[in-house]
Amino acid sequence: MKTYINPPESSWPEILKRPMFDVSELYGKVQEILNEIRREGDQALRRFTAKFDGTELEDFQITEAELAEAEKVVDDSLKSAIKLAAKNIETFHTAQKPEIKKLETTPGVTCWQKAVAIERVGLYIPGGTAPLFSTVLMLALPAKIAECNEIVLCSPPNKEGKIHPAILYAAKVAGVTQVYKLGGVQAIGAMAYGTESVPKTYKIFGPGNQFVTAAKQLVSMNDVSIDMPAGPSEVLVVADASSNPAFVASDLLSQAEHGADSQVVLVADSQETVEKVLTQIEAQLPDLPRMELASRALSNSVFIVLENLESQINLINEYAPEHLIINTKNYTEIAEKIVNAGSVFLGEFTPESAGDYASGTNHTLPTNGWARSYSGVNLDSFIRKITYQEITKEGIRNIGPAIEAMAAAEQLDAHKNAVTLRLKEI
Repeated sequence: MKTYINPPESSWPEILKRPMFDVSELYGKVQEILNEIRREGDQALRRFTAKFDGTELEDFQITEAELAEAEKVVDDSLKSAIKLAAKNIETFHTAQKPEIKKLETTPGVTCWQKAVAIERVGLYIPGGTAPLFSTVLMLALPAKIAECNEIVLCSPPNKEGKIHPAILYAAKVAGVTQVYKLGGVQAIGAMAYGTESVPKTYKIFGPGNQFVTAAKQLVSMNDVSIDMPAGPSEVLVVADASSNPAFVASDLLSQAEHGADSQVVLVADSQETVEKVLTQIEAQLPDLPRMELASRALSNSVFIVLENLESQINLINEYAPEHLIINTKNYTEIAEKIVNAGSVFLGEFTPESAGDYASGTNHTLPTNGWARSYSGVNLDSFIRKITYQEITKEGIRNIGPAIEAMAAAEQLDAHKNAVTLRLKEI
């Protein structure tokens, strides 16, 4: 962990640099796998599943019997927690449904938009170091609310050829229509191209390791759209003398345990605040089962002391964090000036964990500074908006001459003629 005291603004880009890993050979390897899946379909999927997941599979699709079996083994308390989270996520995303508003832009010219669901979406749910059943809810519930016809989910099998039961239970609760035992690049390739067993989808959602991320980026160039560019998870916490250092430390550690490539950033108003948080990190870290992963992530962490409030706000907007926790006395004042962040958590009793699981907001968020231009996943992610227009005789009289003039100026005479003929008719 590195600590910086009132660093000049010119040094911020270097201080806030995300962890970088050598990916010089990654894209070539991933493209080779994708090419084989495109050519060979299920045969390639079986080969790569045996190679990377260590299990031989004939059929990839989860059966109703497997869903029923998974439901039996999930603990009742976890079922209740999943249902509570699902209710809040559904409530929050249902409120995002757009209304159709017809507008008369000029007398006789009516324009409107209609929201239409993406017919078939693909969801990728990691199952490696942590089975992310919560992500099933975050992706499948908005897809269901948007009324996507097919919700296809892929998650890697274990060596016994099974998907974690909590993932399957969450899929049932959230309305997933098809589940496949597929992980990594092979899952992305299957949903991008389609195979004998897996349908081609029109948009792929979900987090993953660097291989999954590379595969999503490669297939998005020609074959399918994706939710957003993604990288390792990250959090920036703002703290001051009023902050509970134990709470701040717990928030930093909850992010660090995601993986060695996660980044945590603390922005504090004094060195004393930083030292109190460090003491709490040292106290809490040994009790974490994922201590080793968290420790490696902490090696990429940065603690920054900025005594000036305006400088704090400028640094936050420069970094554009995936998660921003403002645990300060004046959190409202800071929050109003934030323009670059994926999701913002306000006050000492609002941990990132709430948004990750059960408050109702979505936890699939832009990382690596993409919050400057991308939103997190929401209902709009699963719909398209088709524009409509209806023009009467009065309307074409009103705007026709302008269209003729503009088309002529662009030397597009056929465009002009399409209007001229109508004006002559009336």
